[in-house]
Amino acid sequence: MQPLLKSSSPVDLRVSQYQDVKTRIHEQLLNRLNLERLSQIRREEAEPELRSVIGNLLEKESEKTPLSLYERESIVVDVLNELFGLGPLEALLLDPEISDILVNRYDQIYIEKNGILEPVDAVFKDDRHLMRIIERIVSTVGRRIDESSPMVDARLLDGSRVNAVIPPLALDGPVLSIRRFRTDKLGANDLVKSLSITEPMMAFLKAAVACRMNIIISGGTGAGKTTLLNVLSSFISDRERIVTIEDAAELTLRQRHVVRLETRPANIEGKGAIKQRQLVINSLRMRPDRIVVGEVRGDEAVDMLQAMNTGHDGSLTTVHANTPRDALYRLDTMVAMANLNLPDKAIRHQIASAINLIVQVSRMSDGGRRVTQISEITGMEGDVITMQDIFMFERTGLSPAGKVTGRFRATGIRPKCSERITSSGLQLPVQLFEHIQPV
Repeated sequence: MQPLLKSSSPVDLRVSQYQDVKTRIHEQLLNRLNLERLSQIRREEAEPELRSVIGNLLEKESEKTPLSLYERESIVVDVLNELFGLGPLEALLLDPEISDILVNRYDQIYIEKNGILEPVDAVFKDDRHLMRIIERIVSTVGRRIDESSPMVDARLLDGSRVNAVIPPLALDGPVLSIRRFRTDKLGANDLVKSLSITEPMMAFLKAAVACRMNIIISGGTGAGKTTLLNVLSSFISDRERIVTIEDAAELTLRQRHVVRLETRPANIEGKGAIKQRQLVINSLRMRPDRIVVGEVRGDEAVDMLQAMNTGHDGSLTTVHANTPRDALYRLDTMVAMANLNLPDKAIRHQIASAINLIVQVSRMSDGGRRVTQISEITGMEGDVITMQDIFMFERTGLSPAGKVTGRFRATGIRPKCSERITSSGLQLPVQLFEHIQPV
């Protein structure tokens, strides 16, 4: 084996050589350890002793493979991450600015940082190495992944959402996607400062939540729907009982009286699955003041709409759609999935009477997220649900730095729901609906 190049960074080494050294140290360490005891203690307690053992192993290794001090320390950290964490991904998980970690192959990892996708130098040794990390993730939440069940959703201890797909579904080897969530949760002021929304728009939404309007947040993947849902839910009074329903727990409500429900996949025998629709139906028996569904994506939409129409107003949810009108079409389709054999007009009438506002969020080409429309459902004309835009973001171009430029503006229409806001004891200035703010 050729000696490793002396360098200040293992990135400059031949990747296969660095991986070979690390693998040998890892295997030698495993042969010396009591793995059962190791699984029962925390990393902080075991690390000093393990560093000493790894140091001795590296001394012997350096007799045939010269290593710089930086390289030795890198191997120590990598081996500890293999024992206690997620191997090459551990360093990425420590970076709070990374929102997504996307492993396309064992040797190809991308991250999303500040809305921009970029590759990183971290790699796994091979498919087996990546597979071992995936199995570690899913086993901690009682899930399994193998050829008979080659696709799984899971969650890390910090709440990050994980999706893994392995062969035969994944043609180029195991695929791993991690959607991370900020430990410092964004608030309303943070969204205003980042120009995701304006103060008048946020004031209007705060009043809408306070007077118990039913609101749907619409947007594409990664547009910031869950972030905005968390912010809007923070406007709910502490005196209300909130039930949250999610496929994978992402919401972090700050109120004290919150009941959190999460779906459950089928077990090894294909039994025991609990779907969102069952949780929505059950939540109605739990005396909720508000129901917050992380994302409506199937036949649970019909029960959500019925709840909104039968006294459980003030509910919040999200839906995948590119425009507010598309969000209505999606709801229409999802209600039809429940096979209730209702006429189209009856379905649309239920949607129109249940929902008050649709808030559209979008991810811009520069990676920024913005609320691009706030639309009010106004009723029905024939078979068509009618709506009107209250606020909009109009894109005008790109700055020399590549930033999206445009302006937030009110349409000048005073919404029908403003009467409901006023009757709830809240006052919004008329100028709010004439607001224009360039960005």
